[in-house]
Amino acid sequence: MSKTFIPKGYNSTLTLYETQNAIGLIHNTFEECLMRNLNLKRVSAPLFVDSATGLNDNLNGVERPVSFEVPATGVTAEVVHSLAKWKRMALHRYDFRPGKGIYTNMNAIRRDEVLDNLHSIYVDQWDWEKVITPEERTLEELKHTVQSIVTSICDTLEVIKKKYPRITTELCREVAFITSQELEDKYPALTPKERENAFAKEHKTIFIMQIGDVLRSGKPHDGRAPDYDDWKLNGDILFYNPVLDCAFEISSMGIRVDATAMDEQLKKANCDERRVLPFHKMLLDGQLPDTIGGGIGQSRLCMLLLGKAHIGEVQSSIWDQETIDSCEGAGIVLL
Repeated sequence: MSKTFIPKGYNSTLTLYETQNAIGLIHNTFEECLMRNLNLKRVSAPLFVDSATGLNDNLNGVERPVSFEVPATGVTAEVVHSLAKWKRMALHRYDFRPGKGIYTNMNAIRRDEVLDNLHSIYVDQWDWEKVITPEERTLEELKHTVQSIVTSICDTLEVIKKKYPRITTELCREVAFITSQELEDKYPALTPKERENAFAKEHKTIFIMQIGDVLRSGKPHDGRAPDYDDWKLNGDILFYNPVLDCAFEISSMGIRVDATAMDEQLKKANCDERRVLPFHKMLLDGQLPDTIGGGIGQSRLCMLLLGKAHIGEVQSSIWDQETIDSCEGAGIVLL
């Protein structure tokens, strides 16, 4: 069952065909900005991976990947949840040097996703990854990269508004940084999502750091797999979304685990069985480069910049009948 919310008095600023054209402009403009600001090269990426490699993203550990047998190879393939680990292997294989990286268009299926204004079973994002030196595994490097991504998003918005002056979206270029523990301390009576909403409404553009480890309350701010982000050097980029009156996550990212961080986090997450998988063995043996990377939601970004109320207005997916009826009754066109 969906949890669709229709904002009072909502009407799309753009027509259906203007929306389709604007989506293309956003993709082209943002990719150029991201490549320039982070020094990235575009590469092709897989839609599915061998389940035995350990390359698929386990997300929160409960989501079921879509899988199928491949008779010609004798392996079981899994449709990717994200490319967090694959990108790091690719940088190793392509022999990228520090300061340079890759980005790709990732398409995923998350079959267990709860459907609402922001979530679909179809996930599209720009997955990016860059090689850094061991000395750059710092909070300063993380913050600098976050600011570069926010700048790319804000520059893209300026281009879109010149093409479509009716768009009224406003974004703040200044990022407010806060750790998940500081956020809990600031709003002890609120849930994690309520904390995000309150802080984003106050500061407009925020980056919540250190996600995955247990807070003093005994619970993590949010789930994060133990084998790609370093929980001490990661976070989420969120903007305040006035259309939905909530914090709006655009990107999950971070400096990736080194051998020490992976060893510690596998133990904390009770995932020691992963140590024997090819990716994990290579990382623990020091064979993979130090990297920083993340995913940036394509449909999410289009939603935010175009002032849309539902993700189905900017992507084609499958929806339950309640969502279809609610949107149709409100004049919201689902692609």
